[in-house]
Amino acid sequence: MKKLVVYLMLGIIAVMAVPNGAFAENTAKHGDMNGKTVIAGLASLIIWPGLGQYLNDNETKKNVTHAVLGLTGIFRFWSGWDALIARQGGRWDGKI
Repeated sequence: MKKLVVYLMLGIIAVMAVPNGAFAENTAKHGDMNGKTVIAGLASLIIWPGLGQYLNDNETKKNVTHAVLGLTGIFRFWSGWDALIARQGGRWDGKI
Protein backbone atom coordinates (compact mmCIF):
# COMPACT_ATOMS: atom_id res chain seq x y z
CA MET A 1 0.00 0.00 0.00
CA LYS A 2 2.86 2.36 0.81
CA LYS A 3 4.45 1.69 -2.57
CA LEU A 4 1.20 2.56 -4.32
CA VAL A 5 0.98 5.89 -2.51
CA VAL A 6 4.61 6.68 -3.32
CA TYR A 7 4.13 5.85 -7.02
CA LEU A 8 0.95 7.90 -7.12
CA MET A 9 2.68 10.91 -5.58
CA LEU A 10 5.63 10.59 -7.99
CA GLY A 11 3.18 10.47 -10.90
CA ILE A 12 1.38 13.58 -9.69
CA ILE A 13 4.69 15.44 -9.28
CA ALA A 14 5.75 14.40 -12.78
CA VAL A 15 2.50 15.72 -14.28
CA MET A 16 2.79 18.98 -12.38
CA ALA A 17 6.34 19.47 -13.67
CA VAL A 18 5.20 19.61 -17.32
CA PRO A 19 4.80 23.22 -18.47
CA ASN A 20 1.46 24.32 -19.92
CA GLY A 21 3.03 25.01 -23.31
CA ALA A 22 3.70 21.29 -23.74
CA PHE A 23 0.02 20.50 -24.19
CA ALA A 24 -1.80 20.80 -27.52
CA GLU A 25 -3.61 24.05 -28.19
CA ASN A 26 -7.38 23.85 -27.81
CA THR A 27 -9.15 25.29 -30.85
CA ALA A 28 -12.60 23.98 -29.93
CA LYS A 29 -15.80 25.91 -30.52
CA HIS A 30 -18.98 24.59 -28.97
CA GLY A 31 -22.27 24.67 -30.82
CA ASP A 32 -25.82 24.50 -29.53
CA MET A 33 -27.31 21.18 -28.49
CA ASN A 34 -30.42 20.31 -30.45
CA GLY A 35 -32.15 17.24 -31.87
CA LYS A 36 -29.51 16.79 -34.58
CA THR A 37 -26.65 16.79 -32.08
CA VAL A 38 -28.49 14.32 -29.83
CA ILE A 39 -28.80 11.93 -32.80
CA ALA A 40 -25.15 12.54 -33.70
CA GLY A 41 -24.04 11.85 -30.12
CA LEU A 42 -26.01 8.61 -29.98
CA ALA A 43 -24.61 7.57 -33.39
CA SER A 44 -21.05 8.09 -32.16
CA LEU A 45 -21.73 6.29 -28.90
CA ILE A 46 -23.75 3.34 -30.17
CA ILE A 47 -22.90 2.81 -33.84
CA TRP A 48 -19.34 4.09 -34.41
CA PRO A 49 -17.24 7.04 -33.24
CA GLY A 50 -16.70 9.52 -36.04
CA LEU A 51 -20.21 9.11 -37.40
CA GLY A 52 -21.52 11.80 -35.06
CA GLN A 53 -18.73 14.16 -36.08
CA TYR A 54 -19.65 13.54 -39.73
CA LEU A 55 -23.31 14.32 -38.99
CA ASN A 56 -22.23 17.55 -37.27
CA ASP A 57 -20.29 18.60 -40.40
CA ASN A 58 -16.82 18.45 -38.84
CA GLU A 59 -13.66 18.40 -40.94
CA THR A 60 -12.68 15.09 -42.54
CA LYS A 61 -9.49 14.82 -40.46
CA LYS A 62 -11.55 14.89 -37.26
CA ASN A 63 -14.05 12.33 -38.60
CA VAL A 64 -11.26 9.91 -39.57
CA THR A 65 -9.37 10.39 -36.29
CA HIS A 66 -12.49 9.64 -34.25
CA ALA A 67 -13.27 6.60 -36.42
CA VAL A 68 -9.77 5.16 -36.01
CA LEU A 69 -9.58 5.87 -32.27
CA GLY A 70 -13.02 4.26 -32.03
CA LEU A 71 -11.22 0.94 -32.14
CA THR A 72 -10.59 1.56 -28.44
CA GLY A 73 -13.82 1.07 -26.54
CA ILE A 74 -13.37 3.99 -24.13
CA PHE A 75 -13.12 6.55 -26.95
CA ARG A 76 -16.79 5.96 -27.81
CA PHE A 77 -17.81 7.97 -24.73
CA TRP A 78 -15.56 10.91 -25.67
CA SER A 79 -16.71 10.86 -29.28
CA GLY A 80 -20.36 10.66 -28.26
CA TRP A 81 -19.99 13.65 -25.91
CA ASP A 82 -18.04 15.57 -28.54
CA ALA A 83 -20.86 15.05 -31.05
CA LEU A 84 -23.58 15.83 -28.48
CA ILE A 85 -22.18 19.27 -27.71
CA ALA A 86 -21.45 19.89 -31.43
CA ARG A 87 -17.79 20.69 -30.83
CA GLN A 88 -15.89 21.94 -33.87
CA GLY A 89 -12.10 21.70 -33.78
CA GLY A 90 -10.30 20.72 -30.62
CA ARG A 91 -6.83 19.60 -29.64
CA TRP A 92 -4.20 17.84 -31.72
CA ASP A 93 -4.65 20.03 -34.81
CA GLY A 94 -8.43 20.08 -34.37
CA LYS A 95 -8.79 16.28 -34.51
CA ILE A 96 -9.69 15.41 -30.91
